[in-house]
Amino acid sequence: MLPPAEELPVAVGALGRVRYKDRVRYILIAAKHLSFAKTRLAPALGEQERRMLAEAMFRDVLAAALASRRADRVAVISSDPGLLAHTREAGALAIDEEYPRGLNVAVAMATDLLASAGASEVCTVLSDIPLVTGRDIDDVFAALTAARSAVLVPSRDFTGTNIIARTPAGVIPTLFGRMSLVKHLDECRSAQVPCEILRQNGPALDLDLMTDLLEFVRTAGPTNTLNQLARLGLASN
Repeated sequence: MLPPAEELPVAVGALGRVRYKDRVRYILIAAKHLSFAKTRLAPALGEQERRMLAEAMFRDVLAAALASRRADRVAVISSDPGLLAHTREAGALAIDEEYPRGLNVAVAMATDLLASAGASEVCTVLSDIPLVTGRDIDDVFAALTAARSAVLVPSRDFTGTNIIARTPAGVIPTLFGRMSLVKHLDECRSAQVPCEILRQNGPALDLDLMTDLLEFVRTAGPTNTLNQLARLGLASN
């Protein structure tokens, strides 16, 4: 039986208790402090504009995670007080990173915490893929067919990893960053962990560059992110 949220160190809020089952599925959203988000957009957007855009993307990703039908709980790890407050308000589990530790260290910290709380499958979703849907995440969980395996959802250029699901939760470490898809595949091979690459159009689009924003505006439906881009004059209402 999973412990209540108040018994989890550095975690506040939960989606409720989960009855004992063979598979306990968590979605983990990793979100940078807003001060450090979307720095590659600095030539085009000021710091406050980047903060507001990153928060809008986070809200869209969190909404998608909460719409998942396969997940038992949704968790967020961040050092940003505002994002953690929104996480709690939405009824998800907030894990306070306390200070920016780097994406992979933060994910490892959260993964260990969730595994100790009973998570057998963890699907880690980056916070800058606002076209992701609950169905996308459910499809990732469905692809975890082996008791010891991983599923990778690549970026559009097939170099990055935008979603990674693992069972057991920490069967391989996350290696987000430059050429992460190849690194994750190499890690799976070394650890002899079966791995599936799952192409998904929405989650493949992470918003790092102005060209990404333009592509998003061209394809996106109503979202917090599109509304924010409209406020910035980068999209029409």
